[in-house]
Amino acid sequence: MNQIKRVRDGIISFVLLALPFFVLSAHLRDPARINSVDEWILGGTSNFQSVAATAARWTSDVFEDYVYLVEVREENDRLRAQVARLEEERQRLASQGIENRRLRSLLQLRERLGGEVLAAQVIGKDVSPFFRVTRIEIDRGERDHVRPGMPVVAAQGLVGQVRRTFGRYCDVLLVVDRTSAVDVTVQRTGARGMLRGTGESERYMARIQYLGREDAVRVGDLVHTSGLGQRFPASILVGRVTRIVRQEFGLWQEVEVTPAVDFSSLEEVLVLTEGSREQSLAPAQGEDERDARARAAEL
Repeated sequence: MNQIKRVRDGIISFVLLALPFFVLSAHLRDPARINSVDEWILGGTSNFQSVAATAARWTSDVFEDYVYLVEVREENDRLRAQVARLEEERQRLASQGIENRRLRSLLQLRERLGGEVLAAQVIGKDVSPFFRVTRIEIDRGERDHVRPGMPVVAAQGLVGQVRRTFGRYCDVLLVVDRTSAVDVTVQRTGARGMLRGTGESERYMARIQYLGREDAVRVGDLVHTSGLGQRFPASILVGRVTRIVRQEFGLWQEVEVTPAVDFSSLEEVLVLTEGSREQSLAPAQGEDERDARARAAEL
C-alpha cells in the first residue's frame, strides 16, 4: 500500500514538473515544427487562459462594484448628514425670522401705544380638552409693579387684563373668559357695546351685548376698545365680527366676535402699566347703568 502511494506521488510530481516544461516548450517552438502534442498542449492552455481571464474579469468587476457601492454609500451618508444639517439650519433661521417679525411687531405696538409698558413672556398655559388655551401666565408680577386690572396686549390685539399677581408672575384674564367685560366700538359704524367672553372650551369667541337692532353691523367689521370706563386704552383691536343674529323681537342684536389674538400661539405680550385699575373684575364706569337700562327695557 505504501509502495502504491509512493508511485502515485512520484507520477503526480513528475507530471507537475514536466507540464510546465512541455507548455513552455510548445509556446517557444517554431510554429512550422509544431506537432500534434504541441497543438493539444496549446489548445488546453488557451482554454485554461480563457477561463482564467474570464474569472479574473468577473472577480475584478465584482470587486470594483463592491468598492463603488461602498463609496456611493459613504457619499450618500455624507450627503444625508449635510442635508440634515442644512435642514436644521433652515428651520433655525425660519424660527428666528418668525421671532424677529413677532418682536418687531411688538416693538411697533409699544411705540404706537406710548406710555409705560412692560414686555413679558408667556410662561404657562392652561389648555382645555379641545386644545384651547383658557388661561395664560406671564413672567411679570408684583416685583415689576404689575397690578390686577392692567391691560395686556399682543401685536395682534387685545389679550385681556391681569387677574392676579404673585411674586414675579401673574395670571391673565383672557377676553374670551366668561368673567371678562370690555367696552368696545365697531370701527366702521361707531356703534358701542359690551364685549363679554363666551368661555367656550372648543373655540375662542366673545359676544357684544347691548348693541341696538338699528346699528348696521356687518360680518367682517373690526371691533376696537372704546376707551370708556378707564380700563382699556382706546383703539386697541379686539377682533372681527363673524356672526350676527337679529331676533324678531327685542331691542338688541346678538353679535359674535372672533378675537384677533391666537391665544394658542401667544409667546410675548405687553402689560400697559399706565392708567390701569387695581380691581380687574370691577365693572367699568357706566356699565351698571347700562345693565340697568337693558333690564328695564326688556321688562
